[in-house]
Amino acid sequence: MRSPDAIVIGAGVVGASTALSLTNAGLKVLVIDRGPVASGTTGAGEGNILVSDKEPSPELTLSLRSRDAWFEVDADIGGGFELEAKGGVVVSRSEKGIADLKRLAALQRADGIDAQEVDASQLQKLEPHLSKTVEFGVLYPQDAQCQPMLAAAQMLRAVRKRGGVFVQGENVVKIDVVDGYVVGLTSDKNKYSCPIVVNATGTWAGEIAKLAGSNLPIMPRRGFILVTAPVGKIVNHKVYDADYVANVASGDADLQSSAVVESTASGTMLIGASRERVGFQNDLDVSILRKLARQAISLFPILENTQLLRAYRGFRPYAPDHLPVIGEDANVKGLWHAAGHEGAGIGLAPATGELITAQIIGRQTFMDPAPFSPARFQGVNHVAS
Repeated sequence: MRSPDAIVIGAGVVGASTALSLTNAGLKVLVIDRGPVASGTTGAGEGNILVSDKEPSPELTLSLRSRDAWFEVDADIGGGFELEAKGGVVVSRSEKGIADLKRLAALQRADGIDAQEVDASQLQKLEPHLSKTVEFGVLYPQDAQCQPMLAAAQMLRAVRKRGGVFVQGENVVKIDVVDGYVVGLTSDKNKYSCPIVVNATGTWAGEIAKLAGSNLPIMPRRGFILVTAPVGKIVNHKVYDADYVANVASGDADLQSSAVVESTASGTMLIGASRERVGFQNDLDVSILRKLARQAISLFPILENTQLLRAYRGFRPYAPDHLPVIGEDANVKGLWHAAGHEGAGIGLAPATGELITAQIIGRQTFMDPAPFSPARFQGVNHVAS
C-alpha cells in the first residue's frame, strides 16, 4: 500500500487505536514503525485505564469517554488483551492527604465519577492484605486495566483483517510537505504518497514534527516498574497512595515516587511508580527500585518476602501543560498529532483515536478538541529536558 488514505506513525497503543478508528471509518490505513508492535512506551506500561487520578478538566472528559471506549473496542475486535474492570482504591495516611483526597473525590463526583469514600473496616474487606495503618480511602469502580502490548497487537491485527497494512522496521526520515500540506512521507526504505499523516510516536513525537518543519514540545519523563514472581491475586484492585495524583500533575524534574500496587491476570504483581526528568538516560537506578519496593511493602506487608522477577523502565511523553496533544498541526495541514499523554496514554488511547478520526472525516466530536490542539504552543518557547 504505497498510496493509503492515512498513515499512522507509531505502533504503540495510541497509534493502534487511531489506526483502528480510522479503519472503522472507512479509510485505507498504513501503520509504520521503526520497531515491532509496542516497542516504545506502550511496552513499558502497566495498562492503566484510570479516571481516579484526574481532577475535573478536559482530560477527565477524555478519560471518561475512553474508559467506556475500551470496552467497546474489546467487543469490536473480540478481546484478547486481558481487559478487566477491576476498580481502583486510592488511600492516604496523613490528615492533609485524607482532606485532599476527600476534596478531590467530591469534585470528581460532581463531574460524573463514581468515587466512594471507605473507612478502615471497608478497606479491609476490599483489600484483606492492606496494612492496617491505612484507615481511609476512596473506591473508584470505573478504573480498569489491560495488557497494553496485547491490546496494541490485537488492534493492529484487526486493522490488517479490515484491509489495513502494518509495516515494521522502517524509520521515517522525512514528512513530505508541499505548499504547507502533507503529500506523503519517506522512510529509509520506501516512499509513500498520502494526504494524512498521524504522528503517534510518543516520546519521539517532537522529532517527527521537526521532519515536517514544525515544532512540538514533547519531553520524556522516566519511570520504573517492578514485577514480582507469580503470587496469585493477593491484591484485588489497583491500589495507590494519593501522592500519585500530585506526582502526575507535577512538572518537577526531580525524582518523585509513590506506592502503586496491583495484580495481573498472570499472577504477578506490578509495583510503581516513579517519575523524573533525566532526558533519555536509561541506566537502571537500583536506589529507585529499592524505594519502590519499600513503599509497596508499607501498603502490603505480605509482599516483604516476595521474589522480584524483573524491573523495567520507560519514558512517558508529556507536554509542558500536562495535557495530551491531539489534533492537526498548527503549521502543516494534514499532519495530525496524537502524543503527550504521559502515563495516561494507554487509558486515553481509544478516545484519542476517536477524537482525531472525527476531525479528519468531518464528523461531530464527542467533546471540544480545542484544549488538546497543537496550536496552543504557537509562539511559546519550550525547552525539552
